[in-house]
Amino acid sequence: MRLTVEDVHLGYNGRIAVDGVSFAVEPGEMVAIVGPNGSGKSTLLRGMSRLQKPSTGRVLLNGTDIREMSARQVARNLAILTQSPDAGSDLTVRELVFRGRYPHQGILQRVTRADIEAVEWAMHAADTAQFASRPLGSLSGGERQRAWIALALAQQPRVLLLDEPTSFLDISHQVEVMHLLRRLNHQGMTVVAVHHDLVLAARFSDRVIAMRAGRIEFDGPPLKVFEPAGLERVFGVPMMILTDPETGLPIPLPRPDPLLCPVAHTEPAEASRTGRLSGG
Repeated sequence: MRLTVEDVHLGYNGRIAVDGVSFAVEPGEMVAIVGPNGSGKSTLLRGMSRLQKPSTGRVLLNGTDIREMSARQVARNLAILTQSPDAGSDLTVRELVFRGRYPHQGILQRVTRADIEAVEWAMHAADTAQFASRPLGSLSGGERQRAWIALALAQQPRVLLLDEPTSFLDISHQVEVMHLLRRLNHQGMTVVAVHHDLVLAARFSDRVIAMRAGRIEFDGPPLKVFEPAGLERVFGVPMMILTDPETGLPIPLPRPDPLLCPVAHTEPAEASRTGRLSGG
């Protein structure tokens, strides 16, 4: 399902947050949106999901303006996971995931066999089935994030939007979540995620869109668009690009002031310690 953004302007409290942005996400793409705080990333994602109405411009799902579609119609095709979603800590994972079936339920909202099968599939896909009966309050950060992803998957969307899905997670849980998103993408789901971590964006995304002051600064595959000058324009700090020896993908890093960094010792620590003890 093609998701198209056409000359979209979004704002709040009299402030323009997204200023005339246009691009299209093709079916099966995995796209990262990056940029500094206040660049319009999260606001753009909200506009793409129908949570916020553009002042001008439009967002299309397969050629249809999402403002002309009902909330249920949109939710059957597109799911969004916002930053820090909230639900009662006593709610079990299975109860949470069942909430994702709302767009598919009829007026009486009776649970059907299709609902049960969709929820079980979503929990297995997000690797949450083993703690389906546990309350959200008992889960680790990574487990809770996967539970929320399972909720989105239970909608059975064709497009998944996520706002900083790895924020506040440790390294192992960050990789865990990104592996999950990539597996879903390999199965045909279109994924668009806002990221602060440039390394994760470069390693797992087919395409990166960089935002600065509400506009797109660059858009393309990480290997082509991640270069020091462009990243410096976006983030306002000197950058360097290393190359992953296994994949050839770029590893973008800030270039710190060398005078403020500790000096790297080239001799092994043990040899250095031995030499000092022996007086050599």
